[in-house]
Amino acid sequence: MRNVFLRATFMTIGVILFFSVVFTMVSLWERKADFRREIGYHLRVDQVEQYRPLVEIHAKEHGLEQEVDTLLAIMMQESGGRGDDPMQASESLCGERGCIDHPEQSIAQGIAYFKEVFDKADGDRKLAIQSYNFGVGFVSYALEKAGQYTFDVAVQFSQEMYEKAEDKSLYTCIRKEAREYDACYGDILYVRDVLGYRDLFLSHEKQDVAKVDSQSIK
Repeated sequence: MRNVFLRATFMTIGVILFFSVVFTMVSLWERKADFRREIGYHLRVDQVEQYRPLVEIHAKEHGLEQEVDTLLAIMMQESGGRGDDPMQASESLCGERGCIDHPEQSIAQGIAYFKEVFDKADGDRKLAIQSYNFGVGFVSYALEKAGQYTFDVAVQFSQEMYEKAEDKSLYTCIRKEAREYDACYGDILYVRDVLGYRDLFLSHEKQDVAKVDSQSIK
C-alpha cells in the first residue's frame, strides 16, 4: 500500500515537473519571439523615421503639415521604409510597378497622390488612406454608398473589384480576413493598420521632442 502511494506521489510530482518545464520553455520562446518582433519593429521605425525631414518638406508643399505622421504610417505599411520606392508610388505615377527608382521621387509622388485623394475625400482621413491603397476611384464609390469611409464599404469595393478582375492571379488573399470575405483586391485592413502606425509615430515624435527639451534644459 505504501509503495503504491509513493509511486502515485512520484508520478504526480513528475507530471507537475514536466508541465512546469514545458510551460517555462513556451514562455521563453514567446519572450524571444516578442523580443525579435520588438527589435524588428524598432528597426523599421528608424528606417522610416530617417525620411521624416523629406516627408515634412513635401507635405508642407501640399499643405499637409498635419498629416506627416499619417504619411510616415503609410510608408511603414507599404515598405517599412525599405527600397527605392518606400511609398510604393510607382503605380500612381505610371500605372505599373518599378518606374520609381529613388526614395525622394517616391516620397514626392506618394504625397502628391495622397493630396489628390485627401482633397477628393474632403479631408476624410480614413477615406483618403484607404483610397491610397485602393485607388482614387474608391472615393466616389464610398461617398455614393455611405457618404464616408466604412469598413463594410471597403469590403464591398474589394469584392467587386476582385470579381471584375480579368486576371485574378494578380491579387492574393494574404490576410485570413480577406479570404473569409473573398475580398482580395487591395487591403481591406489598410486603414486599421495605418492608423495604428500613425499613433506609434505620433508617440515616437513626442518622445523625441521630450528628449530634445530635456537636453536643452541640461
